[in-house]
Amino acid sequence: MATERLYYNDAYLKQFSARVISCEPARPASGNDAKLWQVILDRTAFYPTSGGQPHDLGKLGTANVIGVRDEAESILHMVDAPLELAEVDCTLDWPRRFDHMQQHTGQHLLSAIFQTRFNLPTVSFHLGDEICTIDLRGLEPSEQTLSAAERAANEIIFEDRPVTVRYGTAEELSELGVRKQVDRDGVLRAIEISGVELQPCGGTHVRSTARIGMLAVRGCSKIRQDWRVEFLCGQRAESSARRDYQLLRQIAEEFGCAPGEVLSAASRTLAERDANFKKFAAVLERLAAAEAALTLQSTRVNEHSLRIVSRVFENIPVEFMGFFATELTRTEKTIALLARSECGQAFFAQHPSASKDMSALLKQVLEKVGGKGGGTRDFARGKLTHSEQAAAAVDLAVKLLSG
Repeated sequence: MATERLYYNDAYLKQFSARVISCEPARPASGNDAKLWQVILDRTAFYPTSGGQPHDLGKLGTANVIGVRDEAESILHMVDAPLELAEVDCTLDWPRRFDHMQQHTGQHLLSAIFQTRFNLPTVSFHLGDEICTIDLRGLEPSEQTLSAAERAANEIIFEDRPVTVRYGTAEELSELGVRKQVDRDGVLRAIEISGVELQPCGGTHVRSTARIGMLAVRGCSKIRQDWRVEFLCGQRAESSARRDYQLLRQIAEEFGCAPGEVLSAASRTLAERDANFKKFAAVLERLAAAEAALTLQSTRVNEHSLRIVSRVFENIPVEFMGFFATELTRTEKTIALLARSECGQAFFAQHPSASKDMSALLKQVLEKVGGKGGGTRDFARGKLTHSEQAAAAVDLAVKLLSG
């Protein structure tokens, strides 16, 4: 039996009564032990997941609606308690539904503007828990394009244009100027935003553009061959703007400046950081050179005429290890086997005259103690899976060289 879809003609219906046609235990989802039942009603205002819009939540009697999905001509309601085959009072989670209506109607409006004004058709839509996205096909939308589309959408929102439901065949809708042609038989449902949009859609929408509230475009990124635009509507846009401004004020307080001066303050701080990092690196390099000289003096040459320096460091910057290894291996027939216990970074380096293969040596060590890395014959770098294996890695490298 087909389920009558009450939301098709009245998306604002919050409560209704219906007759339970069937109630059967649902097969548990993978990794979920919760016992659920699937219920079919003779009519419903609950929207099933479809077309990028998530399903509604709410109650059927005292049972909580966990999910809603389309099953041929019927709609299955997944609930957490069994229901008798009788009349039942049903209630939607209205704040969730209205939020979805705002986002979905905003998507129709934004997609229409991108297509008609910038020749950027929408190829997919996703209504997420926090962010909504549309994927556009065509040239990359510039910041000016994104800003212009947002401004145009909000102008139409403030004009409070009616949003209505139309029915007609694909041919009839085509004659009315539908945005996207649909090759489907029978009577189709379409959403019209006066003077802007006519699009086949089975989703739920607000009654006028003013009820979208406002629309904010958040950004754009490359997704395969398309451009993904993030946007928010209604209360989501309001809450996001409030959070953003609060964050901006906190950052401004940290910098000791006005919110409008944050960018210049951040630029100065980054410039100072880069300058200080260069000074710090220069000091580390000089320190590494001095330590290397002392180490070379105190390290004996072995029976193979090699000077092998092995060391596990603690509480030193990783950059120091690189400088130290480089300085050591400026000396002929010297090999440096270094590791850092805090993070498991390892450096194996040699002067070319040592005639070993540091990359092969590192590979042998990592096969035993675990980790990833690589490099050249004279310089290899890796990271141990377990940093506490730093000393074991260095000891093993020394044994392999001695073997």
